[in-house]
Amino acid sequence: MAPLAIAVFLSMMVTACDDQFAGSSGGTGTMEVMLHDNPGNYQEVWIDVQRVEVNNQEDEGSGWVTISEPQERYNLLELINGAQEELGVAELETGTYRQIRLILGDNNTIVVDDSTYNLQTPSAQQSGLKLNINAEIQEDITYTLHLDFDVARSIVQKGQAQGSHPYLLKPVIRAYAQAETGTISGVVDPADSDPWIYAIAGEDTVATTRGEENTGAFKLLGLSEDTYTVTVEPANEDYEPTAIPDVEVTAGEDTDLETISL
Repeated sequence: MAPLAIAVFLSMMVTACDDQFAGSSGGTGTMEVMLHDNPGNYQEVWIDVQRVEVNNQEDEGSGWVTISEPQERYNLLELINGAQEELGVAELETGTYRQIRLILGDNNTIVVDDSTYNLQTPSAQQSGLKLNINAEIQEDITYTLHLDFDVARSIVQKGQAQGSHPYLLKPVIRAYAQAETGTISGVVDPADSDPWIYAIAGEDTVATTRGEENTGAFKLLGLSEDTYTVTVEPANEDYEPTAIPDVEVTAGEDTDLETISL
């Protein structure tokens, strides 16, 4: 089975002429691409990352350049509360990079109730689901791009009648620049409440995480400057949910809520 092109990709060495780069000054900068997760209620979710690419051209049919070839599997459910994986770092010609793409292999799996299932990917995605990023690479500056893989929205259950293929992978990935966002952190007490934590702006749930098993510590990443309501929903029914309104986030800073007692 040919590798499957899905959403998302990163930085690279480009040797094309200057007119292919919007605003290119002839210098080079660096793009760093990091992967993390908005978790889902599964034991494990593994994705098989074969290649990461980036494109700087208006014509989506050309200009794709390989930045890195990890050829590794990552358990997304380990990439929460600030834990991330570096998918690649590359030196690029300065200018505007419009899209990124992630190429997945076929060894994508999910673990549910101690059973492992293959994750099927719709054939329509073989041509690639692309994310618009409009990343401005500037001379001698590192641009850090984060890919937030939303597991809860990316897994579709087809039903146990499907045998070894009851789950479908339809990646939902949000790309954002580190310099444009902030974080919210804290600790939920007690940790055995098994808390899920959400950052909500208006009616939109922007980020989700789960408190660390032994400590209840959490960190919500990739939040634009705004005012949020942070809600805590314990999976342990012995505890009641709670909400903290008017939590302000500033780009480049962490808002520490300290201890949230249930």
